[in-house]
Amino acid sequence: MTLLRLEQLQLAYGTHVLLDNADLTIEKGERLALVGRNGTGKSTLLKLVDGEIQPDDGLIWRAPGLKIGVLAQELPESSGMTIFDMVAQGLPEAGELLSEYHHLITDADPDMDRMATLQTRIEAIDGWLFHQRIDIILTRLGLPPDAEMNALSGGWRRRVALARALVAEPDLLLLDEPTNHLDLDTIAWLEEQLLAFRGAVLLITHDRAFLSKLATHVLELDRGKLGRYPGSYAVYQERKQHELEVEARENAEFDKKLAQEEAWIRQGVKARRTRNEGRVRALEQMRADRGQRRERQGTANLNVDRGERTGKRVVELKHLTHRFGDEAIIDDFNIEIQRGDRIGFLGRNGAGKTTLLKILLGELEPTEGSVKLGTNLNVAYFDQLRAGLELEKTVYDNVAQGSDHVSVGGKDRHVMSYLQDFLFTPERVRQPVRALSGGESNRLLLAKLFTQPANVLVLDEPTNDLDMETLELLEELLLDFDGTLLLVSHDRTFMDNVVTSVLAFEGEGQVREYVGGYTDWVRQGGTLPPAPWEGAARQQTEPTREAAPTPAEAPAAPVKKSVKLSYKLQRELNSLPADIERLEQQVETLEATTGDPAFYQQPADTVTARLKELDDAQQALEAVMERWMELEAMTEGQ
Repeated sequence: MTLLRLEQLQLAYGTHVLLDNADLTIEKGERLALVGRNGTGKSTLLKLVDGEIQPDDGLIWRAPGLKIGVLAQELPESSGMTIFDMVAQGLPEAGELLSEYHHLITDADPDMDRMATLQTRIEAIDGWLFHQRIDIILTRLGLPPDAEMNALSGGWRRRVALARALVAEPDLLLLDEPTNHLDLDTIAWLEEQLLAFRGAVLLITHDRAFLSKLATHVLELDRGKLGRYPGSYAVYQERKQHELEVEARENAEFDKKLAQEEAWIRQGVKARRTRNEGRVRALEQMRADRGQRRERQGTANLNVDRGERTGKRVVELKHLTHRFGDEAIIDDFNIEIQRGDRIGFLGRNGAGKTTLLKILLGELEPTEGSVKLGTNLNVAYFDQLRAGLELEKTVYDNVAQGSDHVSVGGKDRHVMSYLQDFLFTPERVRQPVRALSGGESNRLLLAKLFTQPANVLVLDEPTNDLDMETLELLEELLLDFDGTLLLVSHDRTFMDNVVTSVLAFEGEGQVREYVGGYTDWVRQGGTLPPAPWEGAARQQTEPTREAAPTPAEAPAAPVKKSVKLSYKLQRELNSLPADIERLEQQVETLEATTGDPAFYQQPADTVTARLKELDDAQQALEAVMERWMELEAMTEGQ
C-alpha cells in the first residue's frame, strides 16, 4: 500500500539547489534510511514529507487520512510539564482535555464541575479510547506519567518524544538522528521498538550499526537527486562505489570529446561551413550539458599534527575514588595508560565518563587516590557541547585566530586552503558559526582541534551529525595516529573500528577494563546497570504486573569459580611484564634504526638482516602479550 509519493520535486535556497526533480515512493512496512553529506537537505526533505514546508515545484501526494509521527532532532523542552502532558500533545484536541482531566483526578481537592464538563467533552469525541492509548504507550516505554520533564536526562526526554510520536498510531514515522543523546542500552531498546512498528519509517541516522539493523532500503540524497538502494548499508556501499566509477569514466570520456570539439571550433572558417552546422549545434549542446553538471562534493582531508612523543606512561591512577555527595561514581579504580593506547569509554548517560576524563587530564581533583601524569603531554580535547567554537565569529575567524595561516604538521597552510580540506566552500567560510548545521559545526571543531600539536587526543562524542564518509575518514586518521586516544562515543561501529580496549562503567562506582571494542565487550558478558529510576518507572506504569523481587529476595548471581595457577605458571606470569618491557624497548630501538634514511644506504645483506631482526622482535612481543593475556584471563575472579 502506497502511503506517500513525491514527484519531480524542486527546492532551492538562493543558488543552492537541494532537490532537483527528486522522486520518492514510500510503501507500508518499509524502513527507509536517508543518507547523504551534511548540508545536502536531508532534514529539509523530512519537513517536506511532514508538510511543514512546501516545495518550489512538483507534487506531494499523501494517502487519504495519512497520519505522520515526527521525532525531531531537537529534544523536547524540559519545561514544568509532566510526561503525561508531553505525550498527550501527540493528540492535539483530545490530548489537551485528557491532560487537564488527568491533573484534576490527581488533585487533592478537584473542581467537580470542571471535571464533569471535561468528562462530557471527552465522551463526545470518544476520548477515553485515546486515554487508554496514552496509558499503553507509557507502560510499553516504561515512563511514569507524573514525572516532571525537567527531571529527565536527554536520553529519557528522547524516549518521551518517541512516545509522543507513537501515541497517534501514525502510518508513517519520521526520525531525524534518533540515536543522538541516547546511551547504548537505550539505542538497543529503540531498535526493538522500530523493528516491531507496523507502519513505515523514514529515518536519518549516521549510526551505521543502527542503520544496518533497521533499514530495508537506503535512500541517498546526492546533488539534488534521490537514489534508492534495496538491502543493507553494505550493499548500498558496493553499488554506490560502482556507480561513482561508471560516472567518473563517462565524465572523462565526455570531457575528452568536448576538448576535441573545442579545438576543432577554434580552427576558424572551415568549422563554420554550412555542412558543419550540425556539429556546431552539437558542441553548443555539449557546452550546456557540461555547465549543468553538478560535481560531487570532494572528500574531507583530515590530518592531525602529532607533536612530540610522550613518555611511555601517559597517566597512572591508583586507588582512585570520586564522589558526588555520598555517592561514589568511581570507587577504588586503578589503571596505567601507556603511549599508543586507544581507550573507549562505555556507560550510561551521567555514569561518570566525562568526570573520569577530566581527572585523567588533570582538570579535576579526585576525592581519594593518586593521579600521576606523564611527560611531554600535549592534549587536544574535542568537546561534544562545542564550547570551543565562538558562534558569532565566522568559520574563518574561529580557525585563523587573528592570522591568515595555520601550522599543521610543521607546514604553514593558508586558512582558506586548510578549511577546504574540511569541505568548507569560500562562501561558507565567511558565514558565522551559528548558521552552520550540526555536522558542519563538528567538522569545524575538528579543523580547529587538528591545528594544535597533540600527542593525546580526547574526543567526547565526535561522531554526532558527521556524514558517513567523514566518519570513515576520521576512523582512518585515528588508526594512523601514533599518540594516545581517549574516546567517549555511543557509535558502536566507530568504537569497534578505533579502540583497542574499553572502560565500562558498570554501576556502584565500578569501572572495569575490557580488551577490544564494543562487540568484544558484549562477547565477554559486559552489561550496563539499569537507569536509576527505571525500576520505579515500571512499577508506576505497570501496576498489574507482579512486583520484581527486591535485591534481598532475588536469587544470587552465580559466582565465577576462581582458578589458582600452579607455582610454575605463576612464576611465568610474574616474569612476563619484564619480558614485555624488554621486547618493547628492543622493537622501539630497531624501528628508530630502520626509520633513518641512511639505514638503506648500507649493504643489502646488512639491511635484510636488521629488518628480519625487527620482524622477529615484533612477533616475539605479540606472542608474549598473548601469553600474558591468557594467564591473566585464567586468574580472573581470584
